[in-house]
Amino acid sequence: MRLYRDEGVVLRTHNLGEADRIVTLLTREHGQVRAVAKGVRRTTSKFGARLEPFMVADLQCYEGRNLDTITQAVSLGSYGAQISADYDTYRAGSAMLEAAEKLTDAGPSHTQYALLVGALRALAAGQHPRELIRDAYLLRALGLAGWAPGFDECVRCGEPGPHTRTAVQLGGVVCANCRVPGSPVLSAEGIDLLGALLSGDWPHALGSEEHARAEAAGFAAAYAAFHLERGLRSLSEAPRHRPGPTLR
Repeated sequence: MRLYRDEGVVLRTHNLGEADRIVTLLTREHGQVRAVAKGVRRTTSKFGARLEPFMVADLQCYEGRNLDTITQAVSLGSYGAQISADYDTYRAGSAMLEAAEKLTDAGPSHTQYALLVGALRALAAGQHPRELIRDAYLLRALGLAGWAPGFDECVRCGEPGPHTRTAVQLGGVVCANCRVPGSPVLSAEGIDLLGALLSGDWPHALGSEEHARAEAAGFAAAYAAFHLERGLRSLSEAPRHRPGPTLR
């Protein structure tokens, strides 16, 4: 078995047996990895808390035929406690992890890894409103995967905007001639906000109104659902109770 080191974000975990855990990670160099962390559920485990969702760790692993084995984990970013302390923040972070898992199963992507780590860091620190961080992450992650939406000109014919009709199946805004029956019409402010989130224009995004944020959130969720072929569970679940400290 080959020994390797990498850093990774914990996307989700599954219990295995009485003391072990299967950890799904997005790593910088190896892409998405599924690995066994042996004994981490025991109270004597030295690195069990470092292998929870939202955590970023420097890892030492042995390569296996089906599952790798984690032998060492050193914390690089402890974001789990801050994100899980508030349920709405937890749901936003969970949607990001869920999207990351679906978007990165094809192979390594340094940019996807860096985007996710930066978004989790901002979410844990409360750097921006959680919904804006979530929607900016979804739009930019989908863009990195090859599905960048367009908000400046008609995505079908190229007619310059501004346009307020949208079509997620076509990839953004459409003109009156290219409109799709039943597609929603957003306000000019909502379209501007979507463009700001996609480009990382945070001063513009932070100055947006609530109605524009609601429109942007609806488009981001629908766009993610279309390209991921199903909706994100974390966005569709209604709040019921505060989460525990870990995501299972």
